[in-house]
Amino acid sequence: MVQKQSANQIRRIEELQGYVRTVDHVRKLVAELESNRAAKPKIIDGICGNIARDLSHMRQRALTANLGTLPDVAGTLAIVASRAGTGIMMKVRALTDGVNSMSMQLDQALKMAHEMPPEKEKAKDTEKPKS
Repeated sequence: MVQKQSANQIRRIEELQGYVRTVDHVRKLVAELESNRAAKPKIIDGICGNIARDLSHMRQRALTANLGTLPDVAGTLAIVASRAGTGIMMKVRALTDGVNSMSMQLDQALKMAHEMPPEKEKAKDTEKPKS
């Protein structure tokens, strides 16, 4: 039996799917960075800048969305992507691991959003204030 989803559930699911799209885009950029590791530094810096910008924007949006440690991971990865001193392979490995971690967190959050019972929200609204 499929339960009808509340407006809050639908909003939350759409919001999480936006984060999933951002993580997928960052994953593609990391794969592009790995395939261009022998390219000119200007190209590598451009790709790293795009990754850092996307992750930084995602962090800012996720801070207000109550997503656990996702904003922290996104912020740390933005710093890793923008840092110049590390080797390219170390940067790619760290970014790949971080993107996988964010993807797992978002999958779990989506699963919870789909399974959230609508009665839980109604119970909060119908509680009588204590006088």
